[in-house]
Amino acid sequence: MNEIVRIESNQRMSRVVKAAGLVFVGGLTSTDRTLDAKGQTQAVLGKIDGFLAQAGVDKTRLISAQVWLANIDRDYAAMNEVWDAWVAPGCAPTRATVESKMGLPDFLVEIAVIALA
Repeated sequence: MNEIVRIESNQRMSRVVKAAGLVFVGGLTSTDRTLDAKGQTQAVLGKIDGFLAQAGVDKTRLISAQVWLANIDRDYAAMNEVWDAWVAPGCAPTRATVESKMGLPDFLVEIAVIALA
């Protein structure tokens, strides 16, 4: 239980940290920033699926999620449409969704999750 596993680490951060029976997937954004909020959400959730798999779990193990939107009035419904289709039935995590100034102006969606290992 004391082991810490880091996935895709560099000097600044790790994409995933597995520790204390939990899997922390840091905030992810879409690689294709030309997509609308729906497309960026799909891309981010695909990345999350991949990182969870690398950590040996899947989205049925999610316990918490944080969602940041550049424009919550414009993009909340589109993000939720994709999110609702992606979340495994009966496995919805706790979630917070807020509007935030993003790291780059064409990032529309950023999502971080925590799962049980």
